[in-house]
Amino acid sequence: MKNIMLIIALLFVLIGCSNKETTPNKNEEKFKVNKKLYPFKSNYLTLDNGAKIHYIDEGKGTVLLLLHGNPTWSFLYRNMINELKIKFRVIAPDYPGYGLSHAPKGYDFKVATQAKAMNEFVDKLKLKQMTIMVQDWGGPIGFDIALHHANQVDGFIIGNTWAWPLERIGHKAFSTLFGGWIGQFMTWNNNGVTKFFMNNGVEQPLGKEVLEMYYAPFKNKKHRKQTHIFPAQLWDAKDFLSSVYKGLPTLANKPVLIVWGEKDFAFQEPERERFESIFKNHKTILLPQSGHFIQEDAPVQISNAIKQWHPSNLHK
Repeated sequence: MKNIMLIIALLFVLIGCSNKETTPNKNEEKFKVNKKLYPFKSNYLTLDNGAKIHYIDEGKGTVLLLLHGNPTWSFLYRNMINELKIKFRVIAPDYPGYGLSHAPKGYDFKVATQAKAMNEFVDKLKLKQMTIMVQDWGGPIGFDIALHHANQVDGFIIGNTWAWPLERIGHKAFSTLFGGWIGQFMTWNNNGVTKFFMNNGVEQPLGKEVLEMYYAPFKNKKHRKQTHIFPAQLWDAKDFLSSVYKGLPTLANKPVLIVWGEKDFAFQEPERERFESIFKNHKTILLPQSGHFIQEDAPVQISNAIKQWHPSNLHK
């Protein structure tokens, strides 16, 4: 047992040494983007803390703000952007440290910090009449944006997500595993948390070129820790999640489109039913052949549903 503990201790020393924080050159693209898959113009905005936010801004019309989770980035929405930009102004940012966005030195990657960054992003772009699509960690972050900008939000598109403190045993076990030392070692060793998500979060297997774009932001071992911090936040962000959940009733009158993957390993019927009970003015579309990343499994179906449901249609 002593030998095992010694080996574990040595591994953590190695992890600590290997994950020494560095600040990437903000004037350089973090990695080479596959323009065949992601043919969009890159836009950048600098926050007050020095974070350089990369975002897609395509099309004209009312705003759709598309928010990603962990460990994805705006690339997740590429197929939907192509479908939606014909009718809407589609904005898809990357959180600091994700995708092509740069995080400042000392950034903690906690959900409250990421939410603060996205609130500032919305303010700097002066976004109004937004419909926010939320999925995975985009749920707590997106609802926090709405609580701070209630008069600027017209409605929500809710994918597989949640917006309250942990309750189910499976979620607690997941947070303990992937947010603890096992997740840290997996992340350091072979980008393991990202690989787990992207290989198990879809029903339609992703091709090699697509997977390369999801792995690319975390190719450098020094820039991976955010992928295991978010799972840890399932436990550690209880106060933030409680605050968001407490505020949801103030948003409950807004129209909601729920698009829900029925084969998700993470968020399932209990989460969907809770959203349906909170947002009475909802329409639910079940996606029986979709997993966690519904944007990969059913982009055209979701996009068509958004076009038909969008609140702007109510004013015609």
